[in-house]
Amino acid sequence: MKGKIGLVVGLGVGYVLGTRAGRERYEQIKTQWLKVWHLDPVQEQVAKVKGYVGDKAAAVPGALWNGVVKIAKSASGSGTPGQRLDSAIATGRDAAEELAEATEEAVEAAKKTASSAKASTKASAKKPTVGTD
Repeated sequence: MKGKIGLVVGLGVGYVLGTRAGRERYEQIKTQWLKVWHLDPVQEQVAKVKGYVGDKAAAVPGALWNGVVKIAKSASGSGTPGQRLDSAIATGRDAAEELAEATEEAVEAAKKTASSAKASTKASAKKPTVGTD
C-alpha cells in the first residue's frame, strides 16, 4: 500500500514540476543531451560496448542450443522410459545451469565494459583542449 501511495505522490510531483518547467525546458535538456550523445568519444565508447555485448550475447543462444541437444540425446538413449526421463531431467538441470552461467558472464562483461566506457568517456571529457590562437 505504501508503494502505491509513493508512486501516486511521485507521479503527481513529477507532473507538477514537469508542467512548470514546460516544453521549452524539456527541449533544452533534450538538445544538451543530444549534443553530449553525439560527441565522438561517447560514440566510440558506445560502439565498443555494442560490439563487446554482441560478442558475449552470442554465447547465450549457443549454450541454449547445446542444452537442447543434450536433453534430446538423453531422452532418446537406452533404458526404461523412467530412466530416460530421469536422465533428461538431470541433463535439463545441467543445461539450465550452463545457460544461467553464460547469461551471467554476458551480463557481467557488459557491466564491466559499460563502466570502463563510462570512466573513459568522463576522462576524455575532462581533458582540456589546447587551441591555437
